[in-house]
Amino acid sequence: MGEQSAGDPGSQPTSGARPAPGSRSVIVVGAGIIGLTTAWELLDAGWAVTVCDPDPMSGASFAAAGMLAPASEVVWDQPTLYGLMVSAAQLWPRIAGRVAAAVGRPVGHLTTETLVCAGDGADRRALADLVVLQRRLGLDVEEISSSAARALEPALGPGVVGAVHIPDDHQVDPRRMMAALLEVLEQRGTVVRQRVDGVWWTGPESGGEAGAARRVGGVRLADGRTLAADEVLVAAGLASGDLTGLPDDLDLPLRPVWGDILRVRVPERLRPLITRTIRGLVHGVPVYLVPREDGTVVIGATSREDGLSGPSVGGVYQLLRDAQRLVPGVLECEVLEVTARARPGTPDDVPLIGRVAPGLTISTGYFRHGILLSALGARLGADLVTGRGTEPETAGAVHPSRFAQAAGR
Repeated sequence: MGEQSAGDPGSQPTSGARPAPGSRSVIVVGAGIIGLTTAWELLDAGWAVTVCDPDPMSGASFAAAGMLAPASEVVWDQPTLYGLMVSAAQLWPRIAGRVAAAVGRPVGHLTTETLVCAGDGADRRALADLVVLQRRLGLDVEEISSSAARALEPALGPGVVGAVHIPDDHQVDPRRMMAALLEVLEQRGTVVRQRVDGVWWTGPESGGEAGAARRVGGVRLADGRTLAADEVLVAAGLASGDLTGLPDDLDLPLRPVWGDILRVRVPERLRPLITRTIRGLVHGVPVYLVPREDGTVVIGATSREDGLSGPSVGGVYQLLRDAQRLVPGVLECEVLEVTARARPGTPDDVPLIGRVAPGLTISTGYFRHGILLSALGARLGADLVTGRGTEPETAGAVHPSRFAQAAGR
């Protein structure tokens, strides 16, 4: 992926966002939750923002359940993620409130609690072991009996043998949040519904001003147009590494991790089926049920790397089997949607966020935590673009160069 020039020496890039006098401009590539929240932060900082995506809101974020769950997402041997998830969760109320105020309607941010349930004795022991780690991290968790769990959620099935109560693990509806962000960006910025093929560079080798430093100056669209901006931020998920013009030494070790997810409608006679997010282990396999305000429930999510881009029959069977073990009433619901999307995974499950060249910032690789971490990722990405200070330890932990550094390259 060698550096690409802007095209023919005499070609002139068209304008991206329409900046106010004195404003600096940025192009954000990708309109999933990461691109949209980062674009929002930059817009709020006074930048002229252009977002480019042929089909906004259609990637992994479209399928996501939206759990803001720093406690129940904790797993062993991921120390870098722990602090990132807690910090991100603390940012969510403010960003959700600001966006809701901007569009004049709720964005699906709910502070309902989470119950993590055990499907058998082995699952209960596994959850108890995890509670030790969660408490060590200072998280608010409480082991409760199956009868106490059923007192909170009467729809829980007889197979539930114990649970962990987590009051601070909340949720947001990603589709409502993204729709609100996109609305603001269409009103106050520019949204270009075109695929970006690559970035282009300014400087002596590309016909720029003599003595000018070489830097990224914009993007090239699939229809052949070029857009110019002071900065470019790439938040295109798995497609981020496919752009032409990226630095030769940039390695984005992304892999697709597919997930199947269901959406069901609860019959009126059963509403509310559940009032909290119900997560659980069933014979060691994780499953979750997330209730929405409109009477639907999101059931997910598998994690597979088989390359099957559509919903997996085995995955859908697994979700229904395990969901009904925890909440038998799901079998009386109406299936509305079966979806599969690929999450951008990294070797250590930590995002790739960093300034990788003059004028070019990367923000991708959020794996299963994209919705939760988007509030923090947006802040970090905006800080990098604007030149604001970023906490060095955090910046180093998420920078894309960390794998090359670990290998001694």
